[in-house]
Amino acid sequence: MIYRLNDDLQFSKFIEKVQKLIERVKNKETVTVELVEKKPQRTLSQNAYLHVLLAFFACEYGCGLDEAKIRFYKERCNKDIFTSTRVNRKGQTVEYLRSSADLSVDEMRLSIERFMNWSAQIGIPLPDASNHEFLIYAQQQIEANKEFMY
Repeated sequence: MIYRLNDDLQFSKFIEKVQKLIERVKNKETVTVELVEKKPQRTLSQNAYLHVLLAFFACEYGCGLDEAKIRFYKERCNKDIFTSTRVNRKGQTVEYLRSSADLSVDEMRLSIERFMNWSAQIGIPLPDASNHEFLIYAQQQIEANKEFMY
């Protein structure tokens, strides 16, 4: 169950549920729970827009979609957002790249803005979300070059 803790009624129900679980533990029952904070995720429209930008960039730059996404979008333009660490099974700290699915709306907006600015600086302007004609052109280029990107 998902609870919004800033809503008084939902907060009360959350506390009630936790107290019931605590009682079960006190009664020597085995109880396993998972507590996960739900953050606002990037929107589907942001995700679709990002995909168009990455694919169009790949067409214009002459690389594959995966290279555009990892090498340029994540590592070059947004390393601070995407690079994270965790401890592996051997107790070693390892770096990994987060998925864009894990980004908040604000992180996604910032990452797209950075990528667009950097791309323009190297001579590959990307379509603004409000520029309908440029987006159509980008999608035409993506379709025409699909075989080279994947």
